[in-house]
Amino acid sequence: MANELTVAVLGPGGTGGLLAGLLSRAGHRVICLSGEETAKTLRADGVRVRSGLFGDFTARVEADTVLREPVDVCLVAVKHTALDAALDRVPPTALGDGLLVPLLNGVEHPAALRARYAPGLVAPAVIRVESTRVEAGVIEHGSPFAEIDLTGEGVDRARLDASARALSAAGPATRVLDDETAALWAKMSFLAPFALLTTRYGLPLGEIRSRHRDELTALVEETAAVSRASGGPSDPAQALARYDAFPPSARSSMQRDAEAGRPLELDAIGGALLRAAERHGVSVPVAARLVRELRDAGH
Repeated sequence: MANELTVAVLGPGGTGGLLAGLLSRAGHRVICLSGEETAKTLRADGVRVRSGLFGDFTARVEADTVLREPVDVCLVAVKHTALDAALDRVPPTALGDGLLVPLLNGVEHPAALRARYAPGLVAPAVIRVESTRVEAGVIEHGSPFAEIDLTGEGVDRARLDASARALSAAGPATRVLDDETAALWAKMSFLAPFALLTTRYGLPLGEIRSRHRDELTALVEETAAVSRASGGPSDPAQALARYDAFPPSARSSMQRDAEAGRPLELDAIGGALLRAAERHGVSVPVAARLVRELRDAGH
């Protein structure tokens, strides 16, 4: 793999747009895959990033509605709710032997992607970032961090390392982790309580911590138990400490989707948690109630 990569970005929204801009600025060839209107805007204006961490800049990118040539890496940065339709933009024949790097929430998507693409090319990643698309091609990166854990059982380690080096050099601190299950469940264990509670009550994390502390503690313990049963990490005390260290104004992306009337990743996060709990015989009454209440509310 050469130092300069050709990278496709499926879904140039908050996360995908930020990575597209950073990679292009670092000298890589970037092809954004989106609907025609967004593609037209990106071709004309590039990706405009506003970031306290990485600065404000505009980066030129190519844009298309479908992948038409092999790439080194294809970052999948759509929401789970849009995944099936979005994958039509990345035909397996066009991808060639490019790595497919899904940056999705949840734990079930790698198996679905490996059923569609060559299993040894699917390299799941976890990203910790708060970044928002304010309009087509305009990205506001608000968090003072952007970190990626790249993994992939059965994927060529040299290719993972090369991709991680390229991402790190472009901006986001990226590391390669050996244990895919642990990496995905580490994110899930943190995300599920945060997403379910902030969305259910329509409150930022600070108020969840104070007004719904018992529920937060119980949900963190349930999620940690499911993670442990699934082969992931389990440290409820550390998870609570991380929530307590977060800014009190923090809101989850699921909560922002609910407020904007967008489809929620409720099944990919809450549903997947309940399915894993059932598979392993773990009791999760708080999680089950929150998912049920969110579904009953029309989500």
